[in-house]
Amino acid sequence: MPKVSVLMPVYKTNPQHLREAIDSILAQTFTDFEFLILDDCPSDKSVENIVKTYSDPRIKYARNERNMGISGARNRLIEMAKGEYLAVMDHDDISLPNRFAKEVDFLDKHPEVGVVSTRFQAFPDENKNYRTPLSDHQIKLALMRTCAMIHPGSMIRKSLLLDNNIRYEAEYSPSEDYALFCRLIKYTQFHNLPDVLFKYRKHRTNTSKLHMDEMTDASHRIHSFVKRENPELFQEFLSKATHTNRFCLFDGIPLLTYVTHNERSRALLFDFIPIFSCHSNSKRTLVSFLGIPLLSIFTNEYKVRVLLFGVLPILCYKNQIKLR
Repeated sequence: MPKVSVLMPVYKTNPQHLREAIDSILAQTFTDFEFLILDDCPSDKSVENIVKTYSDPRIKYARNERNMGISGARNRLIEMAKGEYLAVMDHDDISLPNRFAKEVDFLDKHPEVGVVSTRFQAFPDENKNYRTPLSDHQIKLALMRTCAMIHPGSMIRKSLLLDNNIRYEAEYSPSEDYALFCRLIKYTQFHNLPDVLFKYRKHRTNTSKLHMDEMTDASHRIHSFVKRENPELFQEFLSKATHTNRFCLFDGIPLLTYVTHNERSRALLFDFIPIFSCHSNSKRTLVSFLGIPLLSIFTNEYKVRVLLFGVLPILCYKNQIKLR
């Protein structure tokens, strides 16, 4: 039995991109894996023709009789897998040679972790390395709002999915990967390796670009259940997060931006001109306008004082309690 099952669904991909993805898997320094390639486009044999040019016995090709969609294809791959660990892979990305070796080593040494991924580089135009949170708690906090792990660069314990009856959910496609990670929050720990071991291809036909509205809608519905299933974690996220509300002209030009974080709020004109800010602590609230301190509000249990420009008292409120 192989240690790792590589799961790669394929649907109408660029032939050169597919070859680069396959080559990157076959070039892994860790070699104890089966490479499952599932073609979800039954009417097109181009993928099959490319796969047949490879003679590596670790490759196992299958084609769906009907299009199952990305969630259905990923779930079929899980059922086909024989390995202890599931290495996720997409048909147009590149795994760097040490990816499997480092992810397997980490999972072997940390049985409490069920999902491991890596930092990644976007290419070919950006060549930019993306930083992701590393620790379990930071990842889970980030999952309250966004997918904090690069899914096609991740490795998952197969037993984690089987034991908890968790699979990809079609109702959340094309954000099925984000939904899966959120479903797993209650059952395991997560970790992102600090190394860049994966290259994510950005191009005009990315799902994230072609189906932006669908992804946004799915993410909003995922937020609903993740908040419900993890109330304490969600409240901690809210207390630490930066909230940005932006009012735009002509559906794109930022006019007024309102940003809040902890006890600090500020308003920006055109996204960079500060026009208002408010900063609070347990004793004082400072309100500024156009960068100039306008009001200082001092409070305690019995008294409120308001000073104009920090020196001129303009309002005072006293609270007295007497026992008759």
